[in-house]
Amino acid sequence: QVQLVESGGGLVQAGGSLRLSCAASGRTFSRYAMGWVRQAPGKEREFVSAISATGTGTYYDDSVKGRFTISRDNAKNTVYLQMNSLKPEDTAVYYCASGRGDILSGTAPWYDYWGQGTQVTVSS
Repeated sequence: QVQLVESGGGLVQAGGSLRLSCAASGRTFSRYAMGWVRQAPGKEREFVSAISATGTGTYYDDSVKGRFTISRDNAKNTVYLQMNSLKPEDTAVYYCASGRGDILSGTAPWYDYWGQGTQVTVSS
């Protein structure tokens, strides 16, 4: 059974940084694209970033380009989201997701397994 466990969320002041991690188990990590999705209270789910299975391709939503960096360590079965220059509007629950294959996609339906989420709160 595929399991995704996020960590690294917390409370940070605007302008600060956080690094989210997602540890995966249950299938061959290096064969699947991975993504990060966030959902703020009262808002729709927003696809933030994704990375191809090999790590050579990445996707970022316009709202985080230049501030967030996605990466992965296939030897550790872990995907990361480095978040810099955080803004109050980045406040949300961040979910890690595993894709249906190795293709990079910035749309949620491509991802079939999801973690429980980690809260990120950015104070002004």
